[in-house]
Amino acid sequence: MEKFDVLVRGSGCVGRSLALALGARGLRVALLARPTAPRSSADVRAYALNAASVALLSRLRVWEGLAEDARTPVHDMRIHGDRAGAELHFSAWQQGAGELAHIVDAAALEDQLDAALRFAPHVQRVTEAVPATLQALCEGRDTGAAEEFGVHYERHDYGHLGVAARLVASKPHQGQAWQWFRSPDVLALLPFDRPEPGHGYGLVWSLPHEEARRLLAAGAAEFESALLEATGGAAGTLRLAGDRQAWPLQLCRADRLCGPGWVLLGDAAHLVHPLAGQGLNLGLADVEALVDVIARRESWRSLGDEKLLRRYARARVAPTWAMGELTDGLLRGFASQAPVIARLRNEGLRLVDRAGPLKKWLTARALGH
Repeated sequence: MEKFDVLVRGSGCVGRSLALALGARGLRVALLARPTAPRSSADVRAYALNAASVALLSRLRVWEGLAEDARTPVHDMRIHGDRAGAELHFSAWQQGAGELAHIVDAAALEDQLDAALRFAPHVQRVTEAVPATLQALCEGRDTGAAEEFGVHYERHDYGHLGVAARLVASKPHQGQAWQWFRSPDVLALLPFDRPEPGHGYGLVWSLPHEEARRLLAAGAAEFESALLEATGGAAGTLRLAGDRQAWPLQLCRADRLCGPGWVLLGDAAHLVHPLAGQGLNLGLADVEALVDVIARRESWRSLGDEKLLRRYARARVAPTWAMGELTDGLLRGFASQAPVIARLRNEGLRLVDRAGPLKKWLTARALGH
């Protein structure tokens, strides 16, 4: 049987991007995709991609192939605390950036990655594991693949579901994203030109299990009424434009990222709360880091050399740990009912909003700079 340079296990956006990036460097790549059940409804997921992720997808010749209405720029973001006047405003113009992020249709991105893979001569799709010098695990941690290599996970279940849907607003979105921290839930509206140009939003609403299940079962009118109450009408009247979907939210970290002949990326390595919209950005940054380490390796060093792979692990441990701590700390801080914590968290938003250098630094981190 042919031996490949790299076996990529997992055909999500991270796995597909890694296969394309390694294949573009002339490596022989096998992409293993586990069979998945067909979706019973349209995919309502939307990704918030930062500048670094967009740059990677552009180099892979994926970005330009996306339809215009499948990638919507975010020019402004307003974050509201749970007390009057507690707000934080980020503006691309004030930070000297073209945009803060792009909101991208998940299904459209996956289709475009597939299209690019069809023209990647060094990438071969396989339906079972094949011999390879390096195995790159990009599958979700629930597949059990990482446990084959003795990897264990630190997990924290938030007791929340992430509820996603597509919405149409009565007011034009004008490229502005919204977020409300309402103790204990977090609601985000992501400007999106699907299903209606200029008036669409992607909803991501982190809710305790019981409340999430109640709203998932509620009729459209009741759900829309809850949205209006939660947002105060800031984005206009919001109308459901399709099904609602949900998934459990966790903080999850692998206890190690590599070993002899194997390495973890994306959801196989880490999960963070979606309140910062950085999940896929972290995974694509993993891809960038691993490809860079491989490109710089000594000519005599094997792709599966553990010392080589530790360079990748050192590059990724701190950024992924920091993002996990940031999102976890924000969620815990706004979930607390203690009056002193409520005062501190809301005053913190006001202080950050007035601190120009700190806002600029936070924006740069969000952009992937």
